[in-house]
Amino acid sequence: MKQSKILLESDTNELEIVEFRIDEVDWHGNVFPCYYGVNVAKVREIIRLPQMSRVVNAKPGVEGMIKLRDKVITIINLATVLNKSVGDLVADRVVVLEFNNLMVGVLVHSVSRIYRISWRNVEAPSASVHSDEVTGLVKMDNRIILVLDFEKIVAELCSESALKPLDEMLLDRAEPHPERTQKTVLVADDSVFIRRTLCSGLRSAGYNVIEAENGLQAWEIIQETLEKVAKGDGTFLGHISMLITDVEMPQMDGLHLTSLVRKEDRLKDMPVAIFSSLASEDNKRKWIGLGANCILTKPDLPRLVTVVDELTA
Repeated sequence: MKQSKILLESDTNELEIVEFRIDEVDWHGNVFPCYYGVNVAKVREIIRLPQMSRVVNAKPGVEGMIKLRDKVITIINLATVLNKSVGDLVADRVVVLEFNNLMVGVLVHSVSRIYRISWRNVEAPSASVHSDEVTGLVKMDNRIILVLDFEKIVAELCSESALKPLDEMLLDRAEPHPERTQKTVLVADDSVFIRRTLCSGLRSAGYNVIEAENGLQAWEIIQETLEKVAKGDGTFLGHISMLITDVEMPQMDGLHLTSLVRKEDRLKDMPVAIFSSLASEDNKRKWIGLGANCILTKPDLPRLVTVVDELTA
C-alpha cells in the first residue's frame, strides 16, 4: 500500500483511514463486530499473519515477532490491548504500521476498506469508549469507527529506545527561568498522552501553557485572543508567544490550522512548530513551505525547551 498523499495537501482538512475489525464474543458465543481505524499515512501494508516467533517475558499485548523481508518487527495483539473477549476468533491479518521511523504490526480480525473523510467528521471520544487508546470516532451510516492512538499503544508495549514513554525522553528538563514566565505556548494535540508530556516539559521550564484538544479549539482560542487585542488588550504575542500543533486531530488538523494562521496577517510573527510522527523528510519540506517555523519529532523532545527558547526569543 502506497502512503496517502492526503496529508501532503495543506488545506484540505481531510484524511484517509483504513477500517479494520476486532470483534468481541459474549458468554453465549454471539459475535459483535467492532470497527476501528488508523490513518492510512501510517499504514505500510496489510498481510496475512506469517510464521511468528514468541517473545520471552513479553508484556501482555505483545504477541510475538515476525520477519518481514529484511526486518524483524514486533506484533501487537490489539484484542489484548483493548481488553476484549474474543473466544475462538482468530486474528490472522496484520496491519503493518510505520511512524516515528519505526515499524510494528498489529493483529486484527479483518480489514474492510479505505475511507476519505473530513476531519470535521471526526469527533473526540466520549467517556464510554477506551479514552486512553482512542483519539477520535467517526460516525458512519450504520456503525462507529474508533480511531486508535497507536503512538501511545506502541510506546507502552515496545522496549526499543525510540519507543520509550515520552516523559522518559525529557531527561534534560530545563530549570525554570524568569523570562519564560512571561511567555505562553499554545499546544494543540488530541492525544492526552502526548499533550500531557509536552505541556509538562514546558511548564517545568517555566512557560505558561494553554492546551487545546484539536485544531479547531486552538483556532477558536487564537480568534478570541485576536479579538482581545483588537479591543486594546495588549499584543497578540503578549498573550500567545508560540503555537505547537499535532497534524492528526479531530475537527481540524494541524496543517489546516497552520494554513489559517499564515493567512492571517496579524499572526505573521507567531512561531509555529509542527509535532508529528509522520514527519518524513518530504513532509518536513512541505510543512515548512506551508509556513511552519520548525518540525518536531519524538527524537527532538529532549530539545523541546531549547527550540521554544530560540523561536520565542
